[in-house]
Amino acid sequence: MAALPIIDPRDAAMLSLLPRAGRGRLKVYLGSAAGVGKTVRMLQEAHDLRRRGVDVVGGYIETHGRAETAALVRDLEVVPRTSVVYRDVALEEMDLDAVIARAPQVALVDELAHNNVPGSRHRKRWEDVLDLLDAGISVVSAMNVQHVESIAPIVQQALGVVVRETVPDWVLARADQVVNIDIPADELRRRLIDGKIYALDKVPTALDHFFTAENLTTLRELALREAASSVDRERMELVRRETGRSATVHASADRLMVAMASHPPRTAALLHKARRIAGRLNSDWYCVYVQTPSERADRIDSEVQRGLVDNIQLAQRMGAEVVKLEGTDIATTIIEFARREGVSLVLVGRSERSWWHRLRHGSVVDRLLSGGSGLDVLIVGGRD
Repeated sequence: MAALPIIDPRDAAMLSLLPRAGRGRLKVYLGSAAGVGKTVRMLQEAHDLRRRGVDVVGGYIETHGRAETAALVRDLEVVPRTSVVYRDVALEEMDLDAVIARAPQVALVDELAHNNVPGSRHRKRWEDVLDLLDAGISVVSAMNVQHVESIAPIVQQALGVVVRETVPDWVLARADQVVNIDIPADELRRRLIDGKIYALDKVPTALDHFFTAENLTTLRELALREAASSVDRERMELVRRETGRSATVHASADRLMVAMASHPPRTAALLHKARRIAGRLNSDWYCVYVQTPSERADRIDSEVQRGLVDNIQLAQRMGAEVVKLEGTDIATTIIEFARREGVSLVLVGRSERSWWHRLRHGSVVDRLLSGGSGLDVLIVGGRD
């Protein structure tokens, strides 16, 4: 019997990046904060790929003035950036057309969450990356966990930091690989003190604000959980490709859903909560809206309709399967859908109706909580 060939782990890593069926693959290095080494790891991988015969170019690399990072760029081919004039100032962005014309096998595109300068082809860099993937170019990128759209509000609440550049959850879910670059909080703070992250004059402020041990530990936990969710998605996709069947049955929890009312308050908090629970439990999730006769398109208030559309788009960006149902009895319609789709947990917002209204007309939440529904119900307040 012939011996099985031994596959070098580096060859496996290389093959996992090469385009498949005419479409590029996406690999994302995810970190808890600036300075953990995402870009360095990305550049080190580029050098390794090049030594092994893979055509790699730098589409956009951000060194942040760090000597260690800049040294790794020198021997790589980097596509020159394009200049975009905004408010009489010339700013540099990735030259998307030039990278596509160069047609490498792999392109490095740093800072996936970056907002492009107004006047660029796309508003977001992740949209540029999707174009590269469609062109058959694989992409290695990097980002920090606070820029994941569903995590940004958690970071704002826990750390008091407003995140203005985000990547939709569904983009990260489409990545073929998400690799967490993890270092302890104390080590990261030491790198900061040594001037390896920011200029020395910015270090005291950073240490007292964003780079506290508590903040870094929180971000580290979020990054580890996000990467763990990605590993589960990879496993499920591998089973699907190799066996032709879904691996969802091996998930660690049944499916969950958000019961979304047409009135928008609290819906964002519901969606953020559902996304995090689904990610931690490796579970599919739905966002379900029941349209009653009084809320048909020709009857619903235009402002409520706008809020509903915004929330549906938010749910789609977070990776939910959005389902619109029609029915006269909201609770019954939700219960029937949950039974049909194997949903065991329903997230709902706290009712804003007066106690008198609930007494006269009943409550959807009370109906869902009744013993006959068989559902677990989580009532979410206004904040996630």
